[in-house]
Amino acid sequence: MNQETNSQERPQQTSGPADQADQVNQEEPRYTVVLKVGGNELDDPDFLYGLAQAVRRLQEEGKHPIIVHGGGKAIAELQERLGLTPRFLEGLRITDEASMDLVEMVLSGLINKRIVRALVDQEIPAAGFSGVDNATVYVEKLWHPLGDLGRVGDIQDVDPRLIHALLDADIVPVISPVSFGAFDAQSYNVNADHMAAAIAAHLKALQLVFVSNVPGVLVAGRVVRAITANQAEEWISEGIITGGMVPKVRSAVEAVRRGVLQSVITNLAGVQEGSGTSIIGVA
Repeated sequence: MNQETNSQERPQQTSGPADQADQVNQEEPRYTVVLKVGGNELDDPDFLYGLAQAVRRLQEEGKHPIIVHGGGKAIAELQERLGLTPRFLEGLRITDEASMDLVEMVLSGLINKRIVRALVDQEIPAAGFSGVDNATVYVEKLWHPLGDLGRVGDIQDVDPRLIHALLDADIVPVISPVSFGAFDAQSYNVNADHMAAAIAAHLKALQLVFVSNVPGVLVAGRVVRAITANQAEEWISEGIITGGMVPKVRSAVEAVRRGVLQSVITNLAGVQEGSGTSIIGVA
């Protein structure tokens, strides 16, 4: 989305205050860590407890965590119960009109509040919202060369004011990837990896951590400690990195390219131990 389009299509008040919010926060640098949490473990009380402890540890280190979450497992389970078949294209969920309401209900409701409850239960102040709230994340329809993804959004801009307001109050933001359509004011499903990368890049985060059910990028069954951007693209082309790991790796590369100091792909144990796969040497 170019600047001229923004001025014509987007609410006039958004860009000014958002830029001012960035300027205020640049005066006092904040050590922000964005945690992107996959949906496969979010029905596990032990995982949620461990996530809360990881958040607390980051806070004790003087860092300000932000959680961006998925919820694909819960979406797929409910789709199947309703007779809808989950479909994917290169690891991205195809979201047709019939599925969009379900996706928003699960991600912005059920899963989002489940994480918030887990944090608050451990006396960690937290508040949940989605990219729709205050139009925090603007999107256009995502066009994919291999097919139609339906109501899936391509991120165009991030308005950080709501995020900054919560961080200023020492409240952990918990963000659902459902986002605001810039041209039609509709809700769009956004890949949570992409949203986490966009938010981390916009905030110039210290670190972006993709927390999943695997300890990192696996090659021959072993975790690769570090990978360059060029290696990542080669391994995707060669089929070494496949499926849902593809958008994670590409999002990690893009986040570093856009100013995030470090991207890491790991599991919850890796967050605690400082292990996983780091993305380095962006060309």
